[in-house]
Formats: sequence, C-alpha cells, structure tokens
Amino acid sequence: MNNIYIIGIGLIGGSLAIDIKSNYVGAKIFGIDSNESHLDDALNLNLIDEKATYDDLYNADLIILSIPVDKAVIELPKVLDRIGEQTLVIDVGSTKFPICKSVENHKNRHHFLATHPIAGTEFSGPKAAIAHLFDKKTNIICEVEKTTFKLQEKALQLFRDLGMRIRYMNPEAHDKHIAYVSHLSHISSFMLGKTVIDKERNERDIFDMAGSGFESTVRLAKSSPAMWTPIFKQNRENVIETLDEYINNLKHFKALMEAEDFDEVYNEMKNTNHIKDILQGLV
Repeated sequence: MNNIYIIGIGLIGGSLAIDIKSNYVGAKIFGIDSNESHLDDALNLNLIDEKATYDDLYNADLIILSIPVDKAVIELPKVLDRIGEQTLVIDVGSTKFPICKSVENHKNRHHFLATHPIAGTEFSGPKAAIAHLFDKKTNIICEVEKTTFKLQEKALQLFRDLGMRIRYMNPEAHDKHIAYVSHLSHISSFMLGKTVIDKERNERDIFDMAGSGFESTVRLAKSSPAMWTPIFKQNRENVIETLDEYINNLKHFKALMEAEDFDEVYNEMKNTNHIKDILQGLV
C-alpha cells in the first residue's frame, strides 16, 4: 500500500498514521480534515506527508475514515463515489449498524470494510496520537462477506502488521455489546464527574481528598463530547437498555445499604470480583 489517505487526523487516525509509517516504509500518507489546524499539527508532527482533498481519492490504495460517527454516515457514500478500482476503504467508528446501513446499496460497497478497533485514550486531536496504540487490541470487523476478498486480505494484513486481534460480528450485535463494555463506561464516568462537580460547589475540599481510584474512574470523562454525543445518539436504544440495567443495580445496592444488609453488600462485591477473571484476557 503506497498511497494512504486518512480522513480525520485525531487520536485514532493519527495513531494509525504513526504505526503505518513504521510498518510500511514506502507508504505516503495524505491527510484530509475539516479542521485546518489539525492538518497543520499533523504535518508538523510528521503524521502525514501532505494535505489532500476528496478530489485526490481516486489515487488511494487505502482510505481510513476516522471521523465522528454522525459525520461518517454522510461522508462514507461521498468517499465511495470517488475511489479507484483497487481502493480499500475502512472506517473505525464506535457504532457499526448505521454506518453499514448508509452504504448498503452503494455501487462500490464491496470496496468498504466496516471495522472498530477497540483502542483509544481519553485525549483527542493529532497531538494525542501515540505509537503502538493498537498492539494486542481487538478489532471488530462487520459484514466481511460484503467486501471483495482481495481487499479483505489487504485489510487483514494491515491489522496483523499493527498487532491487532480480529473478531467478526454482525453490526447489530456489535452495537448491542459495545453499549455495555464501552458506551456505558463513558456515561458512568461522565456522570460520576458531574456528581462530584455538583457537590464540590458546597464542599471545596472534595478534590483534595480524591485519590487514584477517583482519578482512574473519571478518566473517561475527559473524552470529547463532540465525538461521544453522536455515538450515544446513533446507539440510543442499546444505551438506554444498558442504563436501565445499570440503574437497577445501583438502586439495589442502595436498598441493601438502607437495610444495613452488609453481608449482602459484601456478597455483591465478592461476586463481582469475577470480572477480573473475565478481563484477564485483555492484559
């Protein structure tokens, strides 16, 4: 792959650029972004070699769409309108059903592979890009059967070179599962941060008392609202379902506290310790 176009030079797009450059010496990376300062930063950081526009996309061997999911459903069809015969297009969005739906009848649908690398940090923009972000991370691929086999092979080789593990899933299942393991985590973090901020208006010492446990729990609350609001909107039904279950668990825990049933409080926490065994495979 010689000519690689990244649309959206933020944390994910920029980190992909770093790892692609280190794995593909002959690759030339072009950047497209609605934010001109992001492109300037990407050039200064050597994430990209040149700026580009959609008119250049017919030259691409690979196009990576790394923009907020509400923009992706609009821009993906436009991208597929402009590609060459050998071009592979992938997206990296955190929702998959709306994105796949947006191009289901496009004449160049077979050039597109829907993916979601489960990787990231709480930071955004090209300055947040880091090397090896995707190493040993899972990459969810949806509707692989709708992508030309030759382009599938090209994509899988790229993912292997970047150290990713591959998992196949249909878009509906992806969006349902990701609501639990990612989207709910972000909502919990945002709302914990809000709760403490609201309380801090009256008790200014609260932040002085916040330790590493608080810091790690609210880390995701630093994430970009511009990115996460569209995700919650697109995955609204699944997110509401996960919130219902989460709120019910919180209410149950509160009821145990009110009843002073600390044996059952202990059991709730003890049973939940099993999560460390589930997460062992992520280390």
